Amino acid sequence: MKSDNIKVALVDDHVLFRNGLKLLLNNEPNIEVAMEASDGSIFLSQLSVDAPPDIVLMDISMPNMDGIETTRLAVERIPNIKIIALSMFGEEDYYYKMISAGVKGFLLKNSEINDVKEAIAQVMAGNSYFSQELLYNVIKNMRQSKEVPEESETLSKRELQVLGEICKGLSNQEIADTLFISKRTVDKHRANLLSKTNSKNTANLIMYAIKNKLISI
Repeated sequence: MKSDNIKVALVDDHVLFRNGLKLLLNNEPNIEVAMEASDGSIFLSQLSVDAPPDIVLMDISMPNMDGIETTRLAVERIPNIKIIALSMFGEEDYYYKMISAGVKGFLLKNSEINDVKEAIAQVMAGNSYFSQELLYNVIKNMRQSKEVPEESETLSKRELQVLGEICKGLSNQEIADTLFISKRTVDKHRANLLSKTNSKNTANLIMYAIKNKLISI
């Protein structure tokens, strides 16, 4: 196994799912499943501050300790740890809690391996990742919800444009190229968006945009 491989931890209580995903990931030339755990407490007992995994694929619903509490404790121990939630349809109520706990994105359990690779690549690059199928489902549920949107400072037209591109998964440089503005300007708009919406990270910002119907996909 190469030392420059992306080290992945799988945390899921379903053995068949975990074994299947492990097999697929280990067949990739630059990815290595370096850690497995069937629940959060086992994962935390194995988690090393000195040599943490590059990416953690974390199930939301697990016995003993669920993904929300596990993520929160892992982030407390290693603030820059990169965790992607493994989600099933019907778990939308947990998304905000997972984002607040510190996940960098969400991946549906029925995703193709190319989607898993893309999620890993995006999060490794410092971005957030939401599968498009998941976003569609979240938006549909939000539209049916009678929940009152949160109050925030008014966003400018340009900030809304930048927000829309962020929700498409574009990097700051890609947004700059799309909107014909400088990357520094996009950096500033992103910082303003995080501040105005009280979002801790990009994943939080995307969910805020969906909840407040600021984007449509």
